[in-house]
Amino acid sequence: MINWDLVMQSEGPAVWRCSRRILGNDSDADECFQEAFLDAVNFSRRQTVTNWRALLIRLATARSIDRLRQRSRHERREQATDWNQLANSNASPPQMAQAAELSQRLRAALVKISPRQAEVFCLTCLDGWSYAETAEHLGISLDSVGVTVHRARSQLRQLLACMNEVSS
Repeated sequence: MINWDLVMQSEGPAVWRCSRRILGNDSDADECFQEAFLDAVNFSRRQTVTNWRALLIRLATARSIDRLRQRSRHERREQATDWNQLANSNASPPQMAQAAELSQRLRAALVKISPRQAEVFCLTCLDGWSYAETAEHLGISLDSVGVTVHRARSQLRQLLACMNEVSS
């Protein structure tokens, strides 16, 4: 029977410091610390552990790196989809109004194309993901991403042209 209190007491501080050093903040380090110990419990049910510190540090490092990747993807998406950045800070009020109107029209047009096309278009064209990242994320081929982006752009071009005719 494993004495988890003893393992936590002897190895816990090193595991937490490892996560904290990688992540740079306490709350994420706390979560990765807990995940590492939960993973260790599951691992110990399948195999005998001879070096708890090595296992826990390895698990904490893996969880911390996963958390950094999540953070990076989230920040990239947030930065890339900031619709308010479409209006340049040096833009005149009429230019800002045009940019806001174009953003609204693009949103309206995105609703009218297929969900798959809209998702692929947003990831690649608005969020700045590479075709490879998009393909991996959606579980489709690289060629499929290219074709879908091309079709989405074509349909959006037509829809936006029709919207321009109606508003003129």
